[in-house]
Amino acid sequence: MQIWRSAGWPCKDGLEIDLLAAGLIAPYQTPEGFETLKLTDEGIRTLALARQRSVRALSAHDRLAQKFAAQLLTAGRIVWTELSLRAVIEGGPSPATTTAAPPGAAPDMPPLWSDDETPASRTAANVWRMARPDLFSVRNTSVPAYLQPMVHEIKYSRADLLSDLRHGAKRQAYQWLCEECYYVFPAGVAEAHEIPEHFGIWVLHGGLDDGHFEMLRPARHARCTLPFAVWMALCKATPLRSERDRAQAHLGGPAAGELPPDDSGPPGADTP
Repeated sequence: MQIWRSAGWPCKDGLEIDLLAAGLIAPYQTPEGFETLKLTDEGIRTLALARQRSVRALSAHDRLAQKFAAQLLTAGRIVWTELSLRAVIEGGPSPATTTAAPPGAAPDMPPLWSDDETPASRTAANVWRMARPDLFSVRNTSVPAYLQPMVHEIKYSRADLLSDLRHGAKRQAYQWLCEECYYVFPAGVAEAHEIPEHFGIWVLHGGLDDGHFEMLRPARHARCTLPFAVWMALCKATPLRSERDRAQAHLGGPAAGELPPDDSGPPGADTP
């Protein structure tokens, strides 16, 4: 697939040797004298069959997740799937160190660690849970205050949704990790009043291939600062990329010795 997307630019690695020996690619020299690679007819058939097998292997849940992830990517967000994140579901600082928050203000998140606490006291103060959100995303910005982390839970069936709603600790973990949390499901799976009011709702009208999404209810916004452990998990994981970005990844790059164009605007400018 990378050979197809790169218009045949060779990497000269062992995998190309295997593909050449199998007859799936063939060397080609351009009129300018550059050596490139081309997929043979057999290589194109093999690639098409592999894509069809991949599509068939996806469950309806995964296809719905991919469809909504594409919408988030189009909106300019950075999206991850299959993350495992530690989250606090109850407890917090001890009563002696807790200060009352002003009315209407979001409570401060408990710290990941404190120099004046022992591991035993931290374990007693906080209850941790591994959260695995279907989609976790942030805005594409370098300003921490503008990140707006979100969790989108994908539920293709009513049974899956009801099972999730029965686990309060799981929902608490999602809320601890983000500023807004949404459920995404096909229209007719549930009514808005069945979902806790602090969760937003997106529904899919139509099929997985040609349907469109509608927001039934925005999520309740709560200020959230991403903990250090979440940042580390995001650094280790690979975010999703849209098919359009992948297809153009090897085209239109700067020539040798040139720097890419600076689209960041004037110094200090950033997009909220």
